[in-house]
Amino acid sequence: MRLSRRLKHQRVDESLSPTEMSVLGTLARCGSATPSELARKEHVQPPSMTRIVAMLESKGLVRLEPHPEDRRQKVVTQTGQAVSMLAAARTKRNAWLAELVQELDEDERATLRAAAPVLEKLAHL
Repeated sequence: MRLSRRLKHQRVDESLSPTEMSVLGTLARCGSATPSELARKEHVQPPSMTRIVAMLESKGLVRLEPHPEDRRQKVVTQTGQAVSMLAAARTKRNAWLAELVQELDEDERATLRAAAPVLEKLAHL
């Protein structure tokens, strides 16, 4: 948990909250979604997601498009600006982690390499 918190502080855009970054990450991983779908995936209430999406839209990071099947709904899609920002954030976090790993001895790095597949599996359960 401590490592996760420290990683969240390795942000490119300090004006975005961790929740807003998480929503952008979800859109990057899962593709476009309705605000209700995003709320479920992010474990927040729909009114909260509506506010988050409005904030991201005002910053030019998402756009709302008509739902292809239900005209009452909108679909949230990330913009090219969001894609670029997420890539920069990923690069910054990877560089920070690489610095930390350099401080480990070879046995610790081998242990980390061996644990990586298990951690990856846990992340996707």
